[in-house]
Amino acid sequence: MMASIHQPQYMPWIGYIDKIDRSDVFILLDNVQYKKNEWQNRNRIKTSQGWQWLTVPVLYRFPEKINEVRINNGVDWRRKHLTAIETNYRRTPYFIKYFPYFEDIYRKNWERLVDINITLIKMLTDLFGIKKKIFIASEFETRDEPDGRLIDLCGSVGADTYLSGKDGPKYMGMDAFERAGIEVVIQDFKHPVYQQLYEGFEPNLSCIDILFNCGENGMEMIRKGRISS
Repeated sequence: MMASIHQPQYMPWIGYIDKIDRSDVFILLDNVQYKKNEWQNRNRIKTSQGWQWLTVPVLYRFPEKINEVRINNGVDWRRKHLTAIETNYRRTPYFIKYFPYFEDIYRKNWERLVDINITLIKMLTDLFGIKKKIFIASEFETRDEPDGRLIDLCGSVGADTYLSGKDGPKYMGMDAFERAGIEVVIQDFKHPVYQQLYEGFEPNLSCIDILFNCGENGMEMIRKGRISS
């Protein structure tokens, strides 16, 4: 059984979705330190002027963990994000089909960043037709040391293989995984080129871009690139 583990991101890019799809089990690493100015509270969409950030404002105090970070609801970010999605994707082929799901998300009051991130990730995997088990890391007892934590999480869900991102070997103690009897496989993600609105192709956007532009076919495009590699 193959497991992958990743911090819960806000409307993640398609490489993140690919990692979930390749795994038998996906674990959301919610109980590690929050990192500012990364992907946990923001992602990018395409506009007629290029890409733009959608950022969830947070009330972060070092060294809070991801599942402790609260959202700054003194800012009307939900209306801003929904308006940006509608403005920039309403002419896409699948806008009418998928936009109501985002309306439902942004209609709710969110207090913790982790809650909207996990809800969005589960919603998006479902819309892409991915049926994989998703667990939350804080539900398990693990060591605090990074490699030990990943190994313990794999053991908790019965995984004998760990799917790592391409940079995993740079910071992982590969010997520790070998001693634990866990094979490490490296994700070799190949970004598909697909039809987008506006001139020029922009890679590495939130996965909502391929969802609105390609619908269910977007996941097949990702898988075909993987098979042909």
